[in-house]
Amino acid sequence: MFTGIVEEMGEVVEVTPTAQDSALVAVRGPLVASDARHGDSIAVNGVCLTVVEVDGGVFTADVMGETLRRSALGALHTGDPVNLERAAALGSRLGGHLVQGHVDGVGEVLSREPAQRWETVRFRLPAALSRYVVEKGSITVDGVSLTVAEVGADWFAVGLIPTTLTLTTLGARSVGDPVNLEVDVLAKYVERLLGVRAADAAGPPVDLPGVTVPGTVVS
Repeated sequence: MFTGIVEEMGEVVEVTPTAQDSALVAVRGPLVASDARHGDSIAVNGVCLTVVEVDGGVFTADVMGETLRRSALGALHTGDPVNLERAAALGSRLGGHLVQGHVDGVGEVLSREPAQRWETVRFRLPAALSRYVVEKGSITVDGVSLTVAEVGADWFAVGLIPTTLTLTTLGARSVGDPVNLEVDVLAKYVERLLGVRAADAAGPPVDLPGVTVPGTVVS
């Protein structure tokens, strides 16, 4: 579990393709690697990866084919900057929101509108995720916890403060760049629970000869 508060910008050292469309990714991140051990979780651009090796300030992680297909990690190249965050510890401050590191889809930078102290950035929103995104709600973009300022049918916009522009990769994203999106997990749980309750309220099928129950087809 993460909070969406990026600890440092790292750099991709190497991407090595392996069997079955997977890859081995080496990332330089002195801060997050300083206490990392085999099996620890580190979010790379919002994707939870498991550390398999640490060498100085560089950690290595396996990325399976499913992750490469469903996230923007498949487009990483040597030298690319990445947002890094270690897993949250119990008792630590929750500066952002609850982030799982499980990417729901890939968005795209649609526009950037600079202002005096901040920027408004608009992203394309996959249709399957639109119902989970609401104005003033939380969303994770490339591992950064952000508040939705505005939302449309297939897009949403956020305001990026100077700190976010300087200390994360979002400051350098260009129009057309892909980004990893993770919607608020609470919205998905609520949807699931409401669906179960609706099914329970409907009850089991009724089969009483000669009796018609509203909402039930009786043969």
